[in-house]
Amino acid sequence: MEKTFLMIKPDGVQRGLIGEIISRFERKGLQLQAAKFMILSEELAEKHYEEHKGKSFYEPLLSFITSGPVFAMVWSGDNVIALTRALIGKTDAIDAAPGTIRSDFAVHTNFNLIHGSDSIQNAEREINLYFKPEELVAFEHTIQRWI
Repeated sequence: MEKTFLMIKPDGVQRGLIGEIISRFERKGLQLQAAKFMILSEELAEKHYEEHKGKSFYEPLLSFITSGPVFAMVWSGDNVIALTRALIGKTDAIDAAPGTIRSDFAVHTNFNLIHGSDSIQNAEREINLYFKPEELVAFEHTIQRWI
């Protein structure tokens, strides 16, 4: 079963959207394996966004992601990376398909509510940045046979 890393960003937390966002993934039939409410350190933020170092938006991105609490999560399911990215929508809210999280709630690209891993490799890297192996809770999710 595939795993992915998702993080509700400070704007999503401040707007009180944690429950709404989680419910969309649950209704899709995905399985939550870990969650952590936290404020990112500068060091963790730099590791998370290391591929963007040197780009014009890197420093503002670090400032934003460390500005308040985030809700980090690990989800699993068949095709979970593609499914969560489809539910999240495109980065720019204007381009996001109706019914996606970003289309429904975001207005600006800089405040797009949620991060989702874009590949199996990045999911594994990001999960390992935020969670120890023993923090992931694998259990029989009986709904899977009905999906």
